[in-house]
Amino acid sequence: MSGDQPAGVDTGVRAESEVKISDDVIGAIASTAACQVQGVAGMSSSIVGDLGGAILGRKNPTKGVRVISNGGEVALDLYLSVRYGARIPEVAYKVQETVKKSVESMTDLKVTQVNIHVQGVTFQEQANYDAEDQ
Repeated sequence: MSGDQPAGVDTGVRAESEVKISDDVIGAIASTAACQVQGVAGMSSSIVGDLGGAILGRKNPTKGVRVISNGGEVALDLYLSVRYGARIPEVAYKVQETVKKSVESMTDLKVTQVNIHVQGVTFQEQANYDAEDQ
């Protein structure tokens, strides 16, 4: 046992390690944060994304989010639907703030852009119908 180091002794040797966060994880964080903002009815996606989820029989947690990562920086495009009567500029600004704060605090990545693309307006009856589908 003469060559063994006792537990907790620092030998000065550091293994090079790295934490990589998947774009899907970043997208899921952004989507969840955006949906928590008052006035957001839900995330929108392309028809290709909807078909892919339907064929595979699963929900896409990154629906409506495009992530462009570059080293320690990330840019996000969010495609969403707002509730009828909500002030779109205010909702968009709150989504930008909330998503940026959430992604940066959970990942330590620098969010350089949060671009909001409002794809539609959802009326109350439609929002209730959509909620039942999920």
